[in-house]
Amino acid sequence: MRTPNLNSLKMFDAAARHLNFRLAAEELNVTQGAVAQQVRRLEEDLGAALFHREARGLSFTGRGREFHGPVRKALSLIEEATRKFAPDSSSLTLSVTPSFASKWLVPRLGRLAKSHPEFEVQVVASEELANFKSDGVDLAIRQGRLSAIPGFHVEKLRPMDLCAICSPAYAANIGPVGGLSDILDLQLIRDGHNLWEAVFEEAGLSSRPRMLRFNQIALAVDAAANGQGIALAPRLLIASELKQGKLTELWQEPGEGADGFYLVYPESNKSNPALAALVVWILAEVNSTIEDA
Repeated sequence: MRTPNLNSLKMFDAAARHLNFRLAAEELNVTQGAVAQQVRRLEEDLGAALFHREARGLSFTGRGREFHGPVRKALSLIEEATRKFAPDSSSLTLSVTPSFASKWLVPRLGRLAKSHPEFEVQVVASEELANFKSDGVDLAIRQGRLSAIPGFHVEKLRPMDLCAICSPAYAANIGPVGGLSDILDLQLIRDGHNLWEAVFEEAGLSSRPRMLRFNQIALAVDAAANGQGIALAPRLLIASELKQGKLTELWQEPGEGADGFYLVYPESNKSNPALAALVVWILAEVNSTIEDA
């Protein structure tokens, strides 16, 4: 068995965190084919399959899941050692969820580079909670419901502002929608956050037992845009596609709930001017996204 090279391990790690070759490729700024080829080469070197290739993405094999834990720890140690060897306050690591990365952040990275050419941002897309010490994350954006955390600055970026969305063609075929009860018996698309279930429960409706299921919001939104049914997604992540006419809004969440998108970073990082500048840029871009929608 050959010793795996570092490049293939990095691509395997990205694919394992996203369980999707396309999203891994976007994070690493390479082609999807390059990621798939490196993972396949790694599997050949190890003599074992690491993923099951499925129509909607990837899933771990037993050995793949077992292998990823030590690989992620090893890569984190290398990244941390590099930062300690050559600390650079202008280099930041931003941890976001995969859907936030693909639907909101990636299309805006060019503007970030033009606004702040003086510092470099490494984007880590993961659903896992950030460990600011071991993984070297400077700033995290997470979706859900967060309260005060000792030693951390927690700031709400935006409420969830959930919208039921589909393609214009799909909307034309189903006719007018007056409320959630009109949506209940249609083809629904859900993601790993179980948003439909929560919305139906809040409205006192029984949720459908069968739905088209994806593990990430971005995939559910893409399916809706391609006419596969109706997805439920935060307005922040779909504002651009609504404006471009790729999606049609059928229903929106009434009021502002406690769930939303949150900025989280250690209080000790407040003195970092690059971090402060990045936070200001993110806040401005988020406000601009909603105002322009």
